[in-house]
Amino acid sequence: MDRIDAMKVFVAALDEGSLAGASRKTGRSAAAVSRAIAFLEAHVGVPLLHRTTRSIKLSEAGERYAAACRKVLADLAEADRSAAGERSVPRGTLTITSTVFAGVELLRPIVDAFMNEYPTVSVRMYMLERPVNLIDEGMDLALRITHLADSSLVAHRIGEVRRVVVASPRYLATHPHLKEIADLAKHQIIAMEHMGCGSWSFPPPDGSAVPRMVSFTPRLVINNIRAAVASAVEGHGVTRMLSYHVAAEIKQDLLRIVLADAEPAPLPVHLVSPFGRLAVPKVRAFVDFALPRLRAQFARLAKEAETLPEPPIPPRRGRMSAG
Repeated sequence: MDRIDAMKVFVAALDEGSLAGASRKTGRSAAAVSRAIAFLEAHVGVPLLHRTTRSIKLSEAGERYAAACRKVLADLAEADRSAAGERSVPRGTLTITSTVFAGVELLRPIVDAFMNEYPTVSVRMYMLERPVNLIDEGMDLALRITHLADSSLVAHRIGEVRRVVVASPRYLATHPHLKEIADLAKHQIIAMEHMGCGSWSFPPPDGSAVPRMVSFTPRLVINNIRAAVASAVEGHGVTRMLSYHVAAEIKQDLLRIVLADAEPAPLPVHLVSPFGRLAVPKVRAFVDFALPRLRAQFARLAKEAETLPEPPIPPRRGRMSAG
């Protein structure tokens, strides 16, 4: 069986949500659809789908393989168009990945505007809280907020973000003063599940190369940024976020940055693509369209997240001295 043909059947099944749907879309019998997927599973050596009588669900390996299949099929379609003289026209499906927050709050509006500008390009956005290998998973572009280590990627610098510790003015006014990182042990901590549930790391003190670790038992552990920020705004504790997560709340003085002197170095923000992908018109068009908009967004967010003066230490209650 032809592997490319089997990939087309596999992707059709995913798009239609069932093997029966793939049968209707491709004009093949149900048995032929099942054989095509079985052929791919035998070829890669792992199950790609979990099947029920009414639906299909990708296995973990199937998710990666599906992304690669879409890329292969898109590249073949791009090659066909190139041979037909349409190489310079952005068209086809563009695949982009980012974290959930960045995808929802920053990338999604840019993608919508880009599709309005380029009606012959469609987009698949994968918002994931895990590392993504762009080549293995068939991605064209990724928004990365980290120090880059993969030299096979072409990176476009967008800006930088800080890692900030924040709490609401109301919380800070009614709890012990946060002057040193050791003071965190006296506070209620709202911890993000993927950003340090039991400890936070800070830069080493002068004269040392060993980072300072602060361990704690969090009062709340949560896996959603918006929910964690809302709890902090409502005065339920101290949390640690990237500065763009809380820029609006800092601007409105709903949250205050504390321990600013102990912050780690900022993290760079890049739009990255596998080497050679910029030669594809749809990728080049999106990079040219998105870069100035992303840079303007992160510059605005950095300004909004500038550290405000910390509130004064509330006076201690007690008997006044006689003097």
